[in-house]
Amino acid sequence: MKILITGGAGFIGSHVVRLFVNKYPNYTIHNLDKLTYAGNLANLSDIEKKPNYAFVKGDIVDAGFINELLNREKYNAVIHLAAESHVDRSITNPLEFVMTNVIGTVNLLNAAKTLYKAANSSFTKFYHVSTDEVYGALGDEGMFTESTSYDPHSPYSASKASSDHFVRAYHDTYGLPVVISNCSNNYGPNHFPEKLIPLCINNIKHNRPLPIYGKGENVRDWLFVEDHATAIDKIFHKAKLGSTYNIGGHNEWTNIDVIRLLCDMMDSKLGRPAGTNQKLITFVKDRAGHDLRYAIDATKLKNDLGWVPSVTFEQGLERTVDWYLNNEEWLNNVTSGNYSNYYNEQYVKR
Repeated sequence: MKILITGGAGFIGSHVVRLFVNKYPNYTIHNLDKLTYAGNLANLSDIEKKPNYAFVKGDIVDAGFINELLNREKYNAVIHLAAESHVDRSITNPLEFVMTNVIGTVNLLNAAKTLYKAANSSFTKFYHVSTDEVYGALGDEGMFTESTSYDPHSPYSASKASSDHFVRAYHDTYGLPVVISNCSNNYGPNHFPEKLIPLCINNIKHNRPLPIYGKGENVRDWLFVEDHATAIDKIFHKAKLGSTYNIGGHNEWTNIDVIRLLCDMMDSKLGRPAGTNQKLITFVKDRAGHDLRYAIDATKLKNDLGWVPSVTFEQGLERTVDWYLNNEEWLNNVTSGNYSNYYNEQYVKR
């Protein structure tokens, strides 16, 4: 197979690219990425010379480029991860999220439709990777299922909800072979340090404040990124066309409990007295439209395809911390320049 993976230099995308390149040497994997601040080819330095891997720089918002690329390469499938994904940035600049997440997705769908409808077509699948945030927020009980109604609350989640609808519409209207997955909060190696866990790992290293929205009571289901990649692998190869799967880590934690665990873990690893890092916790004004709780019911994925997470949150978090402590050069490189301390600044503003 010849597969185009969009957003493959980003956090989740790089783990998916690595898995497919290493696991399927008979596949040709093309990684399409615009290389924004969150896209980093250093994430894939270990596979960049593999004979079945190639990088393509480009923007999914450029319809002409996308049409030419798919027409020339005649891909058998697309796995679409390219997206603007940071909620804070979507509040500041929602139109950027509309362009990438909605227009970019439709550009890919149009090009894939043309490829699929061509004579002697070998196009088999358009796999769209989405988020649980499209479902909105939960109360103290209940979980998101594949039949939960959409109720997005931020420009980011609204843009992803729109892209999900377009993917389903192209399946129903044009017969395009599609699958969709909606995942919970990811964490793990190579995560750009604007998100909660890598931000706080970096701040703890430098004895900086750990900004926590509100009282830290927001609950998220945390999914180790390598487990997400294996779920994508199973869904890509085994899911029925037109189907949707929720992917969750079975790890519900409040933000404040996540950071307290992280602080204690890093006290030990950095040789600091117990309780030292918790003194860095700083509560700041809550984010606009901040959903209280997300929780994923991944029963369908387990029953249909046999996927379950391979690690507990504590195990995955320790692997994540170890990776960041052992990859100081990577962390220093991505936190330099214009994006240094961006997330801290946004917390303070809000």
